Amino acid sequence: MDRLLDDGSGRRPRADARRNVERLVVAARQAAVEGGEITAHEIARRAGVGIGTFYRRVGSLEALLEAVLGEVLGEIIAKGDEGMADPDPWAGFTTFALSYIHLRNELCDVNKRLGDVLDHSRAELRDRIQILVERAQRAGAMRTDVTWEDVTFLMVAASTGPHTLGLQAGTRQWDRNLQVVLDGLRTPAPGVLPGEPPVLAPGPETA
Repeated sequence: MDRLLDDGSGRRPRADARRNVERLVVAARQAAVEGGEITAHEIARRAGVGIGTFYRRVGSLEALLEAVLGEVLGEIIAKGDEGMADPDPWAGFTTFALSYIHLRNELCDVNKRLGDVLDHSRAELRDRIQILVERAQRAGAMRTDVTWEDVTFLMVAASTGPHTLGLQAGTRQWDRNLQVVLDGLRTPAPGVLPGEPPVLAPGPETA
């Protein structure tokens, strides 16, 4: 976000300018999470600012989305660093995994809108996942017949859509899915499933 506020003058941005940029960043992230329309007008509407303010504060939709991408990526990497710093390797991995499956979809939605510009940062994410997985394995907390690459796919598989076969996802469905994945990775005791199971969805069935 700081990049959006830097006009090259070295002066501290006004409080109202910072608030408007913060609102625009939050609105863009909400649109990505909800699968809404990601346009300058829609984000400005969500943020409660005029389209003139949008362009005056962020310059372009692409500049705003790049800032959002950087912010979300930074949060994922920070969660990886927190996990590596946790003295309990299993707790460090699971805390990261829970954050990752929620932030990753947001990251991918924005990245796709920008035309997949994330390539330069994928190595940072891979490194952290590898360290977290191998650390848990060395501690005897995770089965050793899976690789960190396997774990990467398993975490992504936990983040499903809201409907399948006429069923509607339960509360915290992603967290429930992930808990099952974690139980399959953990040695030896399974954890408690969060949230509620899926239910039959009202209305027309959704494949």
